[in-house]
Amino acid sequence: MKKAVFALTTLFTLAPAAFAQRWEVGGGAGGSFYTPVNVTNPALSGQAKIGAGLVASAWVANNITNHWGGEIRYDMGLGDLQLTSGGTKATFSGQTHAVHYDFAYHLRNSEAPFRPYVSFGGGLKMFRGTGTEVASQPLNRLALLTRTTDLRPMVSVGAGLKINARRIGFRIEARDSMSPFPSDVIAPAQNSSLGGWVHEFIVSAGISVFI
Repeated sequence: MKKAVFALTTLFTLAPAAFAQRWEVGGGAGGSFYTPVNVTNPALSGQAKIGAGLVASAWVANNITNHWGGEIRYDMGLGDLQLTSGGTKATFSGQTHAVHYDFAYHLRNSEAPFRPYVSFGGGLKMFRGTGTEVASQPLNRLALLTRTTDLRPMVSVGAGLKINARRIGFRIEARDSMSPFPSDVIAPAQNSSLGGWVHEFIVSAGISVFI
């Protein structure tokens, strides 16, 4: 009985604070480009990367304090897998899917109409090759562009501006999504080497509803 009374007391004590938090549901779209990595073997060298493409995002966020907030978000990107060497280029359709949680620090309080912010967080990112594999692929002595998936950890950092207007909010932001290079999707050929981290730079705009 005492435990039940304590649980109910705790619930009613914390409930006002929980409902006082301002939640936001939103989505946005933009574009991105990736940094390349070098691919080398004794006979040939080139670069591998994911091409520039469109990115769509959805998020659920809340303001924990006047300045701190957080959001869980999903990003879906379109961009071809690419392999280049000299004047030769191989491409293969591709997608990325990312789920991550980001903390945000706002430079102005939650009631301000204009709120610059910085963000940081992490999660998981899945790279997918979605093209049609062929028997003989250009630059296959260097690497292969494959119809497979590659799940990698990711780190996200960014900055932006939120514009609040009653129950609607707008934002513009720039982010850097960093992850180990997906060497299962762009797979090095025998005696080839590639690796390191790849950066996806994203610029986007979005709209939110406060609930």
